[in-house]
Amino acid sequence: MTQPTPKRAPKNDAARLADPEPFEEDLREEPRLRPTRLDEFVGQQGVREQLRIFVEAARRRGEALDHVLLHGPPGLGKTTLASILAHELGVEMTQTSGPVIEKAGDLAGLLTNLGSRGILFVDEIHRLSAVVEEYLYPALEDFTLDILLDRGPNARTMRINLERFTLVGATTRSGLLSSPLRARFGVSLRLDYYGAEDLAHIVRRSAGILDVSLDPEAALEIARRARGTPRVANRLLRRVRDFALIKADGRVTLPVTRQALALLEVDERGLDDMDRRLLEALIHKYHGGPVGIGTLAVVVGEEADTLEEVYEPFLIQEGFIQRTSRGREATALAYRHLGLDAPAAARPARQPELPLA
Repeated sequence: MTQPTPKRAPKNDAARLADPEPFEEDLREEPRLRPTRLDEFVGQQGVREQLRIFVEAARRRGEALDHVLLHGPPGLGKTTLASILAHELGVEMTQTSGPVIEKAGDLAGLLTNLGSRGILFVDEIHRLSAVVEEYLYPALEDFTLDILLDRGPNARTMRINLERFTLVGATTRSGLLSSPLRARFGVSLRLDYYGAEDLAHIVRRSAGILDVSLDPEAALEIARRARGTPRVANRLLRRVRDFALIKADGRVTLPVTRQALALLEVDERGLDDMDRRLLEALIHKYHGGPVGIGTLAVVVGEEADTLEEVYEPFLIQEGFIQRTSRGREATALAYRHLGLDAPAAARPARQPELPLA
């Protein structure tokens, strides 16, 4: 089931590094870079160990894996983990997304075509319509679908028995899931940002697959600036590879990497052009906040949802901004990163000095 991809305004490389939509040429290479087994998946140690146990238990019982919810910022491997689950269980996976399932008939078509113990992977599951969600509940609990035929006096219900299956839902905004839907997932796992060492491992692995000559120091430099996100790390690697091919001898060294990342406007902390525009708007136009995300979106010319799902989590994680009941506020670190003096209100409180003995 496919829908035409909406046209988007073109962006430069720097503005698209953190964008969840990949470049077209990256789409061709992305499947090659994805691991297919849990043993190949780097990082997320707790998540991997839990899934390893649940998969092995389901396999020994000969049953379908319990329904799984994967949540966390974009680009951390939710889709990859869903594919790995299908591979480890030896079953087929059908992939779709919440907005694509518009009516109950769409859901029925997907579920009736699933094989025994198959996996239905629904990305952006928080965007399922309320009507589709209601039809999904009995499918998740009793593995049945009640389809309403006709309307009015001639209305009748047809019950469809389904094969036992596993729903794997992925979302960047778990708070938008309704409580009844969230409660039907037996396994709920959060994916967090990666450390630099894990990302460097991912970059070295991807470089081997792409046949890129990469120095270890360059891999670590890319990892440090990848916003804690494997998708961004792989995208940076591809852009640095292109730079090395044209500007150097094709070998990705530390100096070449730093030159390429400077051209892409990715600084030492991994902040790109949009991150800095967001911080500058918050500080220069609104004196450090608090200010609402909708207002910031208008000022920087980006969708509020994109700011909230893609850019803001990393800035909060790194301590550049904080969310309050009145809006977003810049921290002292944000001022220092932009080379500015933080006002007293933005500075961390000083600890009182203890009297000398």
